[in-house]
Amino acid sequence: MSETFYIKRGDTSPALRYVLEPAVSLVGATAQFQMRLRGGATIIDAPCDILEGAVVEYGWAAADTTDAGLYEGEFRITYADGAIETFPNNGFLTVRIGEDVR
Repeated sequence: MSETFYIKRGDTSPALRYVLEPAVSLVGATAQFQMRLRGGATIIDAPCDILEGAVVEYGWAAADTTDAGLYEGEFRITYADGAIETFPNNGFLTVRIGEDVR
């Protein structure tokens, strides 16, 4: 799976929205967004919102996009019964934080 989300350095919008596939029931579940510099240490491990239709969304904090670069991300779902599933489960979501003119 090779999906790329683009955002500029210092931006907090748009939020990162991701459709979980295959679609799963998220009733009673919680979700975390995790991101790291490609091949590096985790820099984000934070709760995210669960929307209708097996969709999750992470709203960026100002500190999340301070450094331009190529990042790997994933959403970790903990179901009501305690089972854990990570999306995408084949690779990572690519997040590219681009340079700005400053």
